[in-house]
Amino acid sequence: MAKNKKKSAQKSVSKAPSKDEKIVSIKLELIALGVVTVLFVLSIVTAGFSKLPFNLKSPISGGLFGSEEMDKDELKERLLEYINSELLGGQSTAEISEITEDDESGMYKVKLVIAGTEYESFVSKDGKFLYTQRNEVTEPASADYPKSDKPELLLFTMSYCPYGNVADDFVNPVDRLLGDNISFEPHYVIYDSYAKNSGAKWNEYCLDKEEKYCSMHGVQELNQNVRELCTFKYQPEKYWDFVLAANEKCDASNVDSCWEGVAKDLGVDIDKIKSCQSEEALSLLANEVSLNEKYSVSGSPTIILNGKLYEGNRTPEDLKLGICSSFNNEPDECSQTLGSDSGAPSGSCN
Repeated sequence: MAKNKKKSAQKSVSKAPSKDEKIVSIKLELIALGVVTVLFVLSIVTAGFSKLPFNLKSPISGGLFGSEEMDKDELKERLLEYINSELLGGQSTAEISEITEDDESGMYKVKLVIAGTEYESFVSKDGKFLYTQRNEVTEPASADYPKSDKPELLLFTMSYCPYGNVADDFVNPVDRLLGDNISFEPHYVIYDSYAKNSGAKWNEYCLDKEEKYCSMHGVQELNQNVRELCTFKYQPEKYWDFVLAANEKCDASNVDSCWEGVAKDLGVDIDKIKSCQSEEALSLLANEVSLNEKYSVSGSPTIILNGKLYEGNRTPEDLKLGICSSFNNEPDECSQTLGSDSGAPSGSCN
């Protein structure tokens, strides 16, 4: 667990992200077009899409490119149209100065020029995936996880970490699909001494004056962590609906006043959650701290599959494949495909 982080590092992340900031960080195709240009360029410069292949939408059919390999001229034309229309939105214009075969990766190596600066990228020959570095090509999701009759899946997040919110989005359909075949538990990343190290008052980030239980995006996030734990404990069937709705309708600056309306609409027992929060918060958080330490959790999201860190792509299908590889005997649900989503950013809040 991350403890006693340097003051300068804490200050840079102490402010809770706004709704717009979540979108900027996570949903590139939904953000303002002017910001897209900056993010696209910066992501290449800093490897911000590290281990993130993203699907290229066909500007002709509106769907994914086909599964067949394309020649360089066709790929160049379609890739440029996608980048300029979908990613840059007319705010800048990309050009491809060179496209060659790359024997090491089995992909095309592409030299993109944006705003007069050249960036090297790698594109799969069927046009579906774009990487910023050769070594970002990810391994199959079905890594060597310990096997069991009923795999255990632990998801550690912060309730208002944007990367954690996206983890909720891709873990949710997997948990719903596999259901009782797996043992799923949500957990939360808890820091100590966070306020002191960031030069803030203890109650801005922590539940207790000793600062054993603190959260990165403020005490309202910590409170929501507890409420979500209470919901899972007493109304597990409401957990995902409550979490996803609270992610959408509330944020770290207003969730203490926002959550009740969300819970009421979903039929969550508000009185029970309040009672749990009042009476059980400290014991629940103590358990979270213990699990953070056990699994060396320091960032959101962290996914633990049968005791091993999950490092596959952040898509429902890849996570499903990872889990299904950990069964002694796969259930029938493993044969179902959970779409072809290209995956979420590989960053984290820590």
